[in-house]
Amino acid sequence: MSQLRLLNDDATGHAAAARLLAQGALVAIPTETVYGLAADAANGEAVAAIYAAKGRPSFNPLIAHVADLPMAEALANFTPAARRLAHLWWPGPMTLVLPRRDGAAVSSLVTAGLDTLALRMPAHPAARAILQRLGRAVAAPSANRSGRISPTRASHVAGDLGDRIAAVLDGGTCGIGVESTILAPGDGADVTILRPGSLTAEMLRAAGFIPQLPDPSGGITAPGMLASHYAPDAPVRLNARSARGGEVMLGFGAGVADLNLSPDGRLEEAAANLFDMLRRLDARGAPGIAVAPIPDHGLGVAINDRLRRAAAPRG
Repeated sequence: MSQLRLLNDDATGHAAAARLLAQGALVAIPTETVYGLAADAANGEAVAAIYAAKGRPSFNPLIAHVADLPMAEALANFTPAARRLAHLWWPGPMTLVLPRRDGAAVSSLVTAGLDTLALRMPAHPAARAILQRLGRAVAAPSANRSGRISPTRASHVAGDLGDRIAAVLDGGTCGIGVESTILAPGDGADVTILRPGSLTAEMLRAAGFIPQLPDPSGGITAPGMLASHYAPDAPVRLNARSARGGEVMLGFGAGVADLNLSPDGRLEEAAANLFDMLRRLDARGAPGIAVAPIPDHGLGVAINDRLRRAAAPRG
């Protein structure tokens, strides 16, 4: 593949990204959560190239990103609950898993053979500008090799996929830092949290929804559900009070650490720093990464979800 192009976050860069996507190329774009590896969702060859570039299992579905609600409704069937969720939290870090419309302009590779489609309307201005210029949905998983640490900077993308994709648009550091909350709306107020994120169970309850956990025997029904995911090269040890045996320490709150997700114990700061700090510690080549306990409420649920998958046995 030709040398990676670095596109600026301006009208010229947005136009170039949309043009490359229309031509079937892969372009990494910033979102408010992490960088996504985008391809025209209707182009089967382009979507297949995402799986090849990431080394992603073909049974793991992708999220289709849309510019607006009409674009989303052309691809999936919205229940009243789904439409209310969309009005409350789109654009933003929420993905909805909905029944795919017959004849929807998305490759079957995006859904990995399922009859549902994962949809998101990103809030990042660059992502929205590119989608509006392209005029159709893009499939966009995180722009990293499958199972590895998600990228929150353009430099992360270049280091992981630089020789496998056409371009990356540098939109700076992602503000949230963990992937979107994935929801499957049910009947009435019930909603299943398939993947936790910055839209929390507490926020859903405050809006009148009844959050549920997925059936553990239900298999993979959405992106980000693999047991081992978001993993550095070094093994990860959770709920550590201190480093041992040459490990490097990833702290939270007060205490001695090589890097600290949030010295003040703020979960929002910890989420924004998580993937970047895991990458930086992994680059030191230590035999392991010890991670301090993270409170398991609010945004901490999403942080702990990513950490448990990073620490899971590797396949």
